[in-house]
This record gives sequence, structure tokens and C-alpha cells, in this order.
Amino acid sequence: MWCSDRRAFLAGLAAFALTGCRFTPVYGPGGAGRALMGAVRADDPVSRADYQFVAALEERLGRPVRAGYALSYRIGQSELETGVVRSLGPTRIQLSGTLDFVLTDAATGAQVASGRIVADSAYSTTSNQLTTLTAAEDAELRLMRMLVDGLVTRLMTEPGLRRA
Repeated sequence: MWCSDRRAFLAGLAAFALTGCRFTPVYGPGGAGRALMGAVRADDPVSRADYQFVAALEERLGRPVRAGYALSYRIGQSELETGVVRSLGPTRIQLSGTLDFVLTDAATGAQVASGRIVADSAYSTTSNQLTTLTAAEDAELRLMRMLVDGLVTRLMTEPGLRRA
């Protein structure tokens, strides 16, 4: 049904939205996005996947300037041959990754969030060895970025974060 008085309808809808749901924009004043920007210090990386993960995390949240939170993490990866040709062998590899994490408040040592993020990426093994190696490295980088995206989304919805 068409509402003839759109302004009154939109004003009523805005009033309901502001009072009823307590919506706070993630990057707005008091949002979790601002609480995380430059405030998460991840454990020191040891492997190539760890380096890619930390680089992607710092790309999303910025380098830790005022590290209010400490992030402990463990990355697991597995490969599955999804396409096999009898005379060629595997032609497609699926990378599965898991990220187990614990976010703690650096000031109090209290655990703020923990959990597991899962993501998948794939690459093709056709052509020569160099292109296969390059495709595998690219798939691993994409996998780390997907794990970071899942982690940041999860953290921004955590109720226990101090708001900036």
C-alpha cells in the first residue's frame, strides 16, 4: 500500500529505529570499530601464513599504536585434491583454514572474545610448476585475508569491547 504522506512515515520510522533497537554504527561514535582501530596487537608471527595473517589484520585495523587488546591465535591449514585427471593427477586444490583465537584486554587480562573462524580457498594446478606455486601462494594469501575478515566481523559484534 502506498503512503501518501512520506515525510510523516519516514519520521515515524526514524523515531522508532532510534528508540527501539539501540543501533550503533560500527565506525560511528561509540562503535566497536573505533575501539579496535590501532588497538589490537597480535602474537608475533612465526610462519609465512602467520606473517600474511598479521599483515592483513594490520591492513584492516591499523598497526597497534595503543594496544588495548592482545590477540592470541593459531592457524591450521589442510589441502584437499578436488579435481583429479587420470593422466595428469590433481588439477584443483582446495585449501581449508581454521583460525582459533583469544582476544584479551591488555589492561585487565580478562578474556574478551574467543572462537574459531573457518574459510576455504582454492587454486588450479594446470600449466607448469612455477604457475602452480604462484597460484598456491596466492590462494594462501586469500585464505589469510578471509580469516581476518571473519575475525574482524566477529570482533566488531562482540558485546564485551570497551567503546572508544
